[in-house]
Amino acid sequence: MLVLGVETSCDETSCAIVKDGRIILSNIIASQVKSHAPYGGVVPELASRLHIENCIPILDRTLEAADLTLSEIDLFSVTAGPGLVGSLLVGVELAKALSYVCQKPLIPIHHIAGHLYTPFLASELNHEDNGFDYPYLGLVVSGGHSSIILVKSPLVYEEIGRTLDDAAGEAFDKVAKLMGLGYPGGPMIDRLSEKGDPQFVDFPRPGSKSDNCDLSFSGLKTAVVRYAHNWKKDKESITETDMANVAASFQFAVIDTLLGKTRMALEKTGMERLAIVGGVACNRTLRREAFKMFSGIRIHIPPPVLCTDNAAMIAGLAPHYFDAGKTAPLTLNADVNLRLY
Repeated sequence: MLVLGVETSCDETSCAIVKDGRIILSNIIASQVKSHAPYGGVVPELASRLHIENCIPILDRTLEAADLTLSEIDLFSVTAGPGLVGSLLVGVELAKALSYVCQKPLIPIHHIAGHLYTPFLASELNHEDNGFDYPYLGLVVSGGHSSIILVKSPLVYEEIGRTLDDAAGEAFDKVAKLMGLGYPGGPMIDRLSEKGDPQFVDFPRPGSKSDNCDLSFSGLKTAVVRYAHNWKKDKESITETDMANVAASFQFAVIDTLLGKTRMALEKTGMERLAIVGGVACNRTLRREAFKMFSGIRIHIPPPVLCTDNAAMIAGLAPHYFDAGKTAPLTLNADVNLRLY
């Protein structure tokens, strides 16, 4: 089965073609980072307009890269939420139009469910089975989401922990902006932290003393703001080493919190498989510390191109929804709604 997926939940325009729910034939992503960088974050209206400009060229490039035509596609899929409403609308309307014109089924996909499916994707050149299987625990960390989910099957999920306020990626962006590092904040702090001392400042680990697996980063962000305010008053000049030390201390607090809650969730569920997915999973220190802390279990962290928002994860999951009969109506004015099954 050939599935064409569309992803426009935030600020990446992406289309992909995946064969049989596993083999990526093409996965084209247009980033909007340069357009949003001057504003220090994603501007929803701008994101929507750029999706409109990008979606058809990206669709054409996706078909060309896979050496396929629309008539050869068996199934269409699209991210239907969560995300920025205006951005989602562009992708949903494109997918609905393709489905209607080609008279092929349309599958609405939950964005987080897509991220959680990435361990099962493979490239056309190397599609050996990696041995990862259900059930497993998924740590989802991105700019808009931080959650710990027990993934029982492609369609069955149980939330073990969720973000109570700021997501991890959002905290990275806001702290980076405070430090004048630019946008996106995650990669900036990750690079700067390599030169710093993670023990330089003992920032708090929110919720570390609670017995639940929920995540919170607003208190940590506030602690960094207060530290920076006093720091600037007390120091005549702030060196690059100072910046690196604060960045490393903040990053270590985030990672320590994420992995601490994940360890608690693993103990509660008895899982011996863990997937870390989402944009923040690109963070080199997080990847390194996860393998170090959980050396006794099976861990999968996707390559960076599959950590950030992409349409391959949307196309890959679609056959499972199709087999379960979860398709959208083939009418142009139909509402495409979705919940996490």
